[in-house]
Amino acid sequence: MSNILEFLDDKPRDKCGVMALYGHPRAAELTYLGLYALQHRGQESAGIVSSDGQKLYAHRGMGLLADVFRDQSKFKELEGNWAIGHVRYSTTGSSSLTNVQPLMVITKDGPLAVAHNGNLTNERELRKKLESEGAIFQTTSDSELFVHLIARSKAPTIAERLAEAVKILEGAFSVVLITKDEIIAARDPHGFRPLAMGRIGEGYVFASETCAFDIIGGVYERDVNAGEIISISARGFESLQYAPSDLNMCVFELIYFARPDSMIYGTSVDKVRRKLGKVLAEEAPGGSRCCDLCSRLVKYFRNRVLSTKRN
Repeated sequence: MSNILEFLDDKPRDKCGVMALYGHPRAAELTYLGLYALQHRGQESAGIVSSDGQKLYAHRGMGLLADVFRDQSKFKELEGNWAIGHVRYSTTGSSSLTNVQPLMVITKDGPLAVAHNGNLTNERELRKKLESEGAIFQTTSDSELFVHLIARSKAPTIAERLAEAVKILEGAFSVVLITKDEIIAARDPHGFRPLAMGRIGEGYVFASETCAFDIIGGVYERDVNAGEIISISARGFESLQYAPSDLNMCVFELIYFARPDSMIYGTSVDKVRRKLGKVLAEEAPGGSRCCDLCSRLVKYFRNRVLSTKRN
C-alpha cells in the first residue's frame, strides 16, 4: 500500500519560494505580500524573519501563509527595515515544524537566518562528515548545511563565508540570508533555480519570481547571476562572482513551476509557454508519447528561446 501511495505522490517537489527585502519601513508586511504571490511554490509551511539592525525577529508555522499569519498583530513583532521569507515544499527533510524556514541560528558574530530554494545532492555526505566532527543538527533539512558551513568559516565577512560554503555544496540553490545588519542573496553556478532582483523605492528586493515584485510595486532589474553573491548593507550594494557561470536552467520552471505572469531567466513565462505550444503543434500534430514531448520542449527552449533572448 505504501508503494502505491508513494507512486501517487510522485510529482515534482523541488520548488519553494524565497523573498528578501532591504530598506523599507514595512519590510515584513511587504515580504508577506510577496510570499502570497509565491504561494503556488509551496503550501506546507511559511515564515518571515526581520531585522531592525540590532536583532532578528521571527514568525514561522505550518500551513498556508494566510493561516500562519492569521493573527495580524504578528507583523508588529517583526520589526525593522529588512526581512526575508520562505514558503516551503519539502524536498529534503520531513514536512514538520522543525524544518520550517527561514532557519535561524545564533553564531559567534550574532544571529543569522537562511531561506533556501533547491536541493543539495551531496547533503548526506556532508552531514555525516560534519556530525563526525561534532556538529549537532537541529533539522533534517539540507538547508541547515548553509549555516553550519558559514559558522565554520574564518573568512572576514558573511558573504565571503557563504562563498566558501557554496563551493563545497553541490546541487541547486537560490538562497537569501539575513543578519542583524545585512541581506545576502546567492545562486548556484548552474542557475538551476531562479532568483530575481528588483528595486522598491531606495531599497532592494529579491524573489524566486517577479510576480512577487508586482504585488508590492517593485521594479524588476535583473536576475542574480549564476555563481553570484550579492550583499546589501550600510556599505551599499556589493557583488561577488564566487564561481564561473555555467548556466543550465531547469526547463520545468517555465513549463510547470512558475506563474505565467512572471519573468523567469529574463523571459516571459506566458510567452514561452505559447511558443512551446505552437512548436509542439507544428512538430507533433498527431500527438506523441510523453517522453518525446518533454524532449521536444527541452530542445526547443535551449535552441530557440535562448537564442531569441540573446538577439
